[in-house]
Amino acid sequence: MHPSLIKARVFTVLALIILTISFTFPMLAFHGVLNKVHEGKSEEISSFSKTIWDLYSQGRYKSVTTDKEAHNNLEKMIETQAELGSCSLPIWAVSLEAPNYPKEAFPEGIPVFFHFDGYSGEVHEMNTINHYVGMDPMWVGGTIEREIGLYALLALTIGMIYFMAYNNRILNYLMLIPASLPLLFIADYSYWLYWFGHNLHDWGAFKIKPFMPTVFGDGKIAQFITHSYPTIGFYMLVAIGLLSLLAFFAKQKAMNEMQEQEEKA
Repeated sequence: MHPSLIKARVFTVLALIILTISFTFPMLAFHGVLNKVHEGKSEEISSFSKTIWDLYSQGRYKSVTTDKEAHNNLEKMIETQAELGSCSLPIWAVSLEAPNYPKEAFPEGIPVFFHFDGYSGEVHEMNTINHYVGMDPMWVGGTIEREIGLYALLALTIGMIYFMAYNNRILNYLMLIPASLPLLFIADYSYWLYWFGHNLHDWGAFKIKPFMPTVFGDGKIAQFITHSYPTIGFYMLVAIGLLSLLAFFAKQKAMNEMQEQEEKA
């Protein structure tokens, strides 16, 4: 086998491992769990889903209202009606600071973490703040993305497997999809920030003009100081993107050299 083909497969396998562990597997294991909790059908949640949530919950931010004994224990979180979040790795983190949210009560401000399949953190508190300025709750945005996210990642996984199995120039371009995941996320995230900031309602107690929320960095909205930065999931997307690009170029090189050899023969 051509050395560059071997490299392409190694890069692809590494990208697949990161994609699966960081996003696809936890999303699959936790699929539908939040709906069951909201519908009062928590007894239908499998022990497997509970184990995976407990595992992926280690080291994650927990709401200040969550009983410490319930941390990293889905059953106790449900029993105490604690705020649950998505299971996959968070991709982007946003936090707000304001005088009416003292550091003693909220040492990290009001943080919310964005995932492929939902949110985590102080989601209820953030939606309350959004309502205060006439903004829709977060769940209004990205509904299609959340619904198809798992299936899109499964389809992407199949495409990457096909990339490894077949030497086809058209299939090679499938690797440009995982390579573009960081940019696709930022583009979608930026669009929804713009949409929320430019579709304010009259119900807000505090009237502000339409605005573009801060995508990256620190900003100010009314009396709130905002912080918006990538977190661990985004760095995993960058790793997937770089490995996918390496795999693409390695396979392109191998196929070009094999074609040249065939033409000379």
